This record gives sequence, C-alpha cells and structure tokens, in this order.
Amino acid sequence: MNLLRRHWLITLLIVAGIAIFAAFRFKAEDKTQYFTSKADHGDIRQIVEATGTINAVITVQVGSQVSGTIAHLYADFNSQVKKGEVVAQIDPSLFQATLLQSKANLANAKANSVAAKANLEKAKATALQTRADYQRTSGLAKEGVMSQQQLDLAKANADSADATVAAAEAQVAQADAQVQQQQAAVEVAQTNLNYTTIYAPIDGTVIARSVDVGQTVAASLQAPTLFTIAQDLTKMQVYASTDESDVGMIRPGQPVTFKVDAFPKDTFSGKVSQVRLNATTVQNVVTYNTVIDFNNPERKLLPGMTAYISIPVANADDVLRVPNGALRYKPDLTAEEIRALYQKYGLSHGQSGGAAETASSEANPRRTRPEGTQGGGSGENNNAAKAQRTPRMDVSVVWKLHPDKSLEPVRIRMGITDHTVTEVAQVLNGNLQPGDELITGSISKSSTSRAPGVGGQQRR
Repeated sequence: MNLLRRHWLITLLIVAGIAIFAAFRFKAEDKTQYFTSKADHGDIRQIVEATGTINAVITVQVGSQVSGTIAHLYADFNSQVKKGEVVAQIDPSLFQATLLQSKANLANAKANSVAAKANLEKAKATALQTRADYQRTSGLAKEGVMSQQQLDLAKANADSADATVAAAEAQVAQADAQVQQQQAAVEVAQTNLNYTTIYAPIDGTVIARSVDVGQTVAASLQAPTLFTIAQDLTKMQVYASTDESDVGMIRPGQPVTFKVDAFPKDTFSGKVSQVRLNATTVQNVVTYNTVIDFNNPERKLLPGMTAYISIPVANADDVLRVPNGALRYKPDLTAEEIRALYQKYGLSHGQSGGAAETASSEANPRRTRPEGTQGGGSGENNNAAKAQRTPRMDVSVVWKLHPDKSLEPVRIRMGITDHTVTEVAQVLNGNLQPGDELITGSISKSSTSRAPGVGGQQRR
C-alpha cells in the first residue's frame, strides 16, 4: 500500500515538473499569434447590391369626378379589362333630374327668346308707323294745317317708338344669352350624368378595388380612387433605392439580376433603364431611385414584391487578389518600429510626413492623403509633390508574414473589390506573389485580443 502511494506521488511530481518546464518555455517564446490568409490569383466581380419594389410600367388610378352612391361594380380584383369597358356605375338619379331641369330651363329660355323677337317685330312696326305720322304732320305743319303742338307730339311718338325698338332688340339679345346659358347648363348636367358611368381608361388588370356597392364617394376636394389598373404585367419595372456612393458606377443598359422571396430558387434578369435625379434623404442617408426593366411573360412576379438586386459594375479576370482583412490590418508596433521596417524594405522613400503619421495613415488605408515625397526641400521632390496633389484613396499597405515570424510591409495600389477580396492593380513597393501569407489579424498571449483590422483577431 505504501509502495502504491509512493508510485502515485512520483508520477504527480513528474507531471508537475513537465508543466512548469512547458510554462517557462512558452513564456520565453513569441507572445504574438498571427492570423493569415494567402494572396492568390482569381476573378473578381464588383457588384452593387440594393433592395427595390416591383411595379407595373404604367399604373392608372381610376377615380370619379362626381359624388354619389356606387350602384353597380362590373370589375373586381384581378379582373382583365379593356379600354372603354364599364367598370362601375354611380347612382344617376339626381343627375338625371338635374338634366331634365336644365332642359326645361332651356326650353323656357328659347320660348322667351321667341317672345322677345316677336316684341321686337311689333316695336319695329310701331316705330315705322309713328315715323310716317311724324313725316306727314311735319308737311302739314309747314302748310299751316297742323299746329306746332301736334308736330311736337308726332315727333315724340316717333322717338319713343325708336327707343322701344332698341329696348326690344336688347331683350332679344338677353333672351338669346339665356338660351346659351341654359344650353351650357344642359351640357354640364349631361356631362355629370355621363361621369356616373366609370370606364376603364386602359387595357390591363385590376390590382386594387377601393369601393363596394352602396358606398358613397365624395369628389368635393379630390377625385376618390375606385380602382387601380396595371396596364401590362408581362413587362414590369423594379424601383431600387441605390446608395449615393454606388450611383456613379451605374449606367443605363447594364444587366441586372435579382431574386424575390416568393421564388427563392429563381433568378430573374433585367436591364437598368434610368437613374432618377430626385434624391431621397432618410436619417442623413441619401439614395437615388434606379429603374430596372424586365420581362415577366409568365406573370410570376406581382406588383409590390420586394426584389433583392445585384448590378455587376466591374470585373477582373485572373488577377492577383488580397483579402480585405489584410488591407485593414495594422501591426501592434510603435511608430519607430514601423518606420524602421519601412526603411528596411524601401517604403520610406516617397512618403509624406513622419513615421508616426505614416503608421497612423496606414491603419486606415482608405483615408484621403496627398501623394508626395518626404523631406528635404529638393526641387525634384517639390515638383513631384506639386504634380501629385490629387487625393490618394487607392493605396494601402499589407503585411507579409515570413516563416521566421518577421513582418514585411508591401505597398500596393488597389483595384476593384467584391468586399471579400481586392484586386492588386500594382505593387508599388516590395514584393508580393501568390501564396504569400498576409496578416489579417493578431492576438497577444499576454494581453486581451484587439479589435479586427488593427492587430486584433480576424474572423476567417
């Protein structure tokens, strides 16, 4: 029994010794663990993604210009209608009565016009008679047969008859105007009566019905909508909201693919027809409507569906690619250490600012910074700085990991990206080949992990 206890005690001591030895050994080793991904050759497809709504090319809202009660409905949801086909009927009783009253007023006005014309003829005859009497009285007065009083009376009668003729002519004109007014009232009443019958303005499909039989519609302020008709569901459009940063890459005629939730296994295609200029701003996010035309021969896609759109805007075949995580990585080194590495691998030449500024700028490779030369006031450098005043937003530094765990910075000019990998358009400083290990993140064993892209662990 004592021998067995002694055996276990010796075993535990050996295990403890091994553990202590391993702890000291690992502590003496490098405390930083790097996460890497290889540069490679391949294809890149840069795609603009957006979300939009499917709509018919032409959608017409059918309304009513008169108020009344819906008496009949001749179309319903999904009904196929033709242009000129009756789709609804408003109760015409009040409008028919108004038309009959207007016609009666017109007949009365025409009768008044006839009476006024008859009075005019009578006044003209009277005026002719009194004018003749005046002329006879005037001749007899010159011969002394008629007195001056009789002459004056005859002249007054003639003038009065002329005035009566003028008044009769005015009454005829007034009667004619009333006839025209009542004729217009009849036409208005007839038009309103015609408006009680609602016709389809286009050939299409009823996609919405907003009223029922017996419902009263009021057209006092604006025309109420009775139906919504889509003209042709075999040719439709997608209205996509695209971010302002992507609009510059979208052109009419570009091919588009999209998916909908109703048919998750199907991919539909179309073409960009227009980028509308009316901007929409929601919480400081500016978007523009991109209109995409597509054919829908089977009518599988319906108005109002949500479309998830992909617009290919650029592609590169068989190019050198680096992971985007490598573009965001910044080593956990001091500015002096980074500057020393830059000088060792020839990256310090042609860089503006000091080492600290350089290190800071490389932490954010997309930051705008002027391209120039460091130092000294030489004429060549100054001329180069003046010639390169445009912002550089396509240059970044990636960090290669050598087998001996040493780091090498490589400055590259970036091309297109699919948000996973980025094209290397040009290697500006250093050497980069397919298969090189590029650091995408790191973690220190003696400290907590840092944020991704600035020395922390990257999700692979």
